Amino acid sequence: MNLNQLLGRAARSFPDRVAISHGTADYCDYAALARRAAGLAGAMQGPLGLQANDRVGLFMTNTPEYLEAFHGALHAGMTALPINNKLHEKELAYILDDAGAGALFVTPDLAEKAAKGLDIAGSKARIVVVGEAEYARHRDGDAAAMVDQGDDDLAWLFYTSGTTGNPKGAMLSHRNLWEMMLTYFLDVDRVPVNGAALHPAPMSHGSGFYGIPHLAVGARQVVPESGGFEPDEILHLCQKLEEVSLFAAPTMVKRLVNHRGGGDAPNLRTVTYGGGPMYVADLKEALARFGQKFIQIYGQGESPMCITVLPREDHADTNHPRHEERLASVGYAQSVVDVKVVDGDDKELPTGEVGEILVKGAVVMRGYWNRPDASAESLRGGWLHTGDMGAFDGDGYLTLKDRSKDMIISGGSNIYPREIEEILLRHPDVAECAVVGRPHEEWGEEVVAFVAPREGADVNTAELDQLCLENIARFKRPKDYRVAASLPKNNYGKIVKRELRNQLEAEDK
Repeated sequence: MNLNQLLGRAARSFPDRVAISHGTADYCDYAALARRAAGLAGAMQGPLGLQANDRVGLFMTNTPEYLEAFHGALHAGMTALPINNKLHEKELAYILDDAGAGALFVTPDLAEKAAKGLDIAGSKARIVVVGEAEYARHRDGDAAAMVDQGDDDLAWLFYTSGTTGNPKGAMLSHRNLWEMMLTYFLDVDRVPVNGAALHPAPMSHGSGFYGIPHLAVGARQVVPESGGFEPDEILHLCQKLEEVSLFAAPTMVKRLVNHRGGGDAPNLRTVTYGGGPMYVADLKEALARFGQKFIQIYGQGESPMCITVLPREDHADTNHPRHEERLASVGYAQSVVDVKVVDGDDKELPTGEVGEILVKGAVVMRGYWNRPDASAESLRGGWLHTGDMGAFDGDGYLTLKDRSKDMIISGGSNIYPREIEEILLRHPDVAECAVVGRPHEEWGEEVVAFVAPREGADVNTAELDQLCLENIARFKRPKDYRVAASLPKNNYGKIVKRELRNQLEAEDK
């Protein structure tokens, strides 16, 4: 089944409904979107010279044309290859070469970088700049019939962030994305027909995944005019549109909460957050400002948006005796997966014990593109090995500790940075923090905390040390505090601990 049948059905059943808005302005209805996708599919099969199952790169800032090109690729029976638009041209070149992309759709602001990336890769892929005359000719040309696809044919080739080396392409099939869509309705949220999926986060990542459930019910997709995350604009759109839902990284939620301009968000329906740790202190502030609008998901590109969920009801249940512990968790297993925690030999651990998180289900990727060894290792025993560490409580709620590579071992004891970070964020002068390990001759590793102060505040490290001593075991407290104006982040708002570790390593040389 071709996932793009969802668009065909929407065009037949609700042709006049707005499919895409650019800001508050209507961009096209469902009949027009389906027609444009079919036209682009015809161009991919014709002038662009592509075949079924070829990879079609999307190197774009958020724009309405992104959705046209994405659906065009699916309509043509090809694989969408969304690429992080913040990548360096050398990183882009690696992905284009590794995936063997046959064409690359780009926004005008990225055309020069895309050309450099293709040149580095030695790729003959054709660049199509959206918004230009050639793109319009392709989009408005002869419509192609939709290509039938099998459940296991690739729909989306999702490249990981490459934090431990070159990125790998997670192969996501039509079935994977279908299951992801269904579990959104089962576990995350109902999408009303007058709903709006707002896309301030990168559409090459989680925000793009969550556009699919809105497509299924004929709701609208809204691309901000800025193409990104601007708090004033988000709040304005939440005043003008109805039933607004958005996907946001925790750092984006924090920026929205701390933004005091732009007024209220009366029509904000749902903020689904994930992609990194949402600290309890930050979450409480978000709930206090916007109310019970928050739902947490935990997933990976290899199991898109689908491992666990902490639903709206658990955020609201302040009378539960373990309410705060649940806010610190990532919830319970979603309906389409099985989740367990194992030791180093892949043996399941009892409640309360920390181990690696494994997940199995129809939403889990087929494997990594052209990486049979990595696929076999990651999917050994039929389970996706996430590399994340966590523990279940007696009610089946999972609490993440850290990535296995981020765990600190000092004097033979395991130290989980997130536990320390949660304590440091209780201090009113701390805006953000990250805890990493530094090599130590005697203890193996010692704890170092990087902290960034709130605007106008000065961080007193002696107070931070006292706060840790009052709340966690002495051996876990940081041995060194580094104060910085801000901490390094990637395109999705995650703090990049690798850069902090590199900084410490450079100092020791």
